[in-house]
Amino acid sequence: MGKITGFLEYKRKTEPYKPVEKRIKNFKEFTVPLKENELKEQGARCMDCGIPFCHSGCPLGNLIPDFNDAVYRGKWEKAAQILHATNNFPEFTGRLCPAPCEEACVLGINEDPVTIENIEKNIVETAFEKGWIKANPPETRTGKKIAVIGSGPAGLAAAQQLNRAGHWVTVYERDEKPGGLLRYGIPDFKMEKHVIDRRLKVLEEEGIVFKCGVHIGIDLPAKELKTEYDALVLCGGATVRRNLPIEGADLNGVVQAMDFLAQNNRRVDGKKKFENEIMATDKHVIVIGGGDTGSDCIGTSFRQGAKTVTNFEILSKPTEGRPQDQPWPFWPMRLRTSSSHKEGAERVFSISTKKFIGDEKGDLKGLVTSEVEWIKEPGGRMKLKEIEGTEKEWPCDLALLALGFTGSEMTLAEQLGLEADPRTNIKASPRDYQTNVPGVFVAGDQRRGQSLIVWAISEGRQAAYHVDRYLMGGSDLPLKGEGDLPRV
Repeated sequence: MGKITGFLEYKRKTEPYKPVEKRIKNFKEFTVPLKENELKEQGARCMDCGIPFCHSGCPLGNLIPDFNDAVYRGKWEKAAQILHATNNFPEFTGRLCPAPCEEACVLGINEDPVTIENIEKNIVETAFEKGWIKANPPETRTGKKIAVIGSGPAGLAAAQQLNRAGHWVTVYERDEKPGGLLRYGIPDFKMEKHVIDRRLKVLEEEGIVFKCGVHIGIDLPAKELKTEYDALVLCGGATVRRNLPIEGADLNGVVQAMDFLAQNNRRVDGKKKFENEIMATDKHVIVIGGGDTGSDCIGTSFRQGAKTVTNFEILSKPTEGRPQDQPWPFWPMRLRTSSSHKEGAERVFSISTKKFIGDEKGDLKGLVTSEVEWIKEPGGRMKLKEIEGTEKEWPCDLALLALGFTGSEMTLAEQLGLEADPRTNIKASPRDYQTNVPGVFVAGDQRRGQSLIVWAISEGRQAAYHVDRYLMGGSDLPLKGEGDLPRV
């Protein structure tokens, strides 16, 4: 590192937020960029640690010390080249990734870690601003045709890598625009959708074809697709939502979080009318589920003008610091407070929803909860126990179920005769991402289950290598951590 003592001289500094009263008036991104000299200082905090554990913390294996050093030296174009060598879409991860690399940062053992994610975002934004990110279509084509099903981060990464290898790639998306949950799920205040469109323009100029509004397995039989293409890559995601099977779950006002979030994305994009309008305006909103999706519902509800927003989490309140059984450099399950939480939500831990209460019209008007505790049984398994005498009724006009996902929709898998694993994901070899049907590969959440955007991109890149190798007998595409396998 150019500034060997930087970690001793500079404190961690992240992008500040616009005031709550201003940012909740619209759905724009609300971070205030740091100045260039401030970013250089943050890059200087990377401490030449010898063994950069951030590499192993990052599912993509990003070359973090290298681009930090380039930023410190003001070599932004070099930093962009280093970053894109391992990450197709740093503008997505730089906004949305929970940054496991920072939890693995050596400096984080006894100080605040390096602001890796924010540096990453500023590198790619500088690269777009300077015009360094341009379409780079392959010089020659192999003549092989590949269909990628699903245009989320896994599908987009697989498509770009396979296109770079010279194959003809078509991406199928059942929604009206590409992006998957990046477009219809992630609130615009976390990532405005022109960020996706800017990258899609590059991909299209490189030769990738997008066919939207086509639901494979419904609009187009999967077997027909199999005969038309030399290989299929399934990147549809884990989209089967977890329900809350309690009394009153069918009342008007009990809504799945993704229905609420996706509708608002479309509303921000200009759509005016919906068959079933879901709005938090002037309502007492309770978000059930304490993860990222729950946080997104909180921020969206405030921007729609909710009266109150309360967040329920059935788990106990985590510790502020690392739990003792989750030491550095592992990812710690500690208390995380998002920007949306800071906008005025009440958070309640160790609470379970027992039933929903409706009025004579069938509309939600409240819900009943009980406090719970987690008891460790012999053998170490945790058991949920309701605490007697803690029932409470809450006013509630809109309950948003942010309970995660249970697996993948299996229509496509059934049509192709693909095997599933016990978690309702499509089963594939961990070595080459290929299913039990030759020529059919799977990547992302549809293979590993609900996970992070950075894992989705990593899976798409890995799968692309193995598809290329399957078609051509070998591949020059990068493969994380394994080097090139011999041609066969």
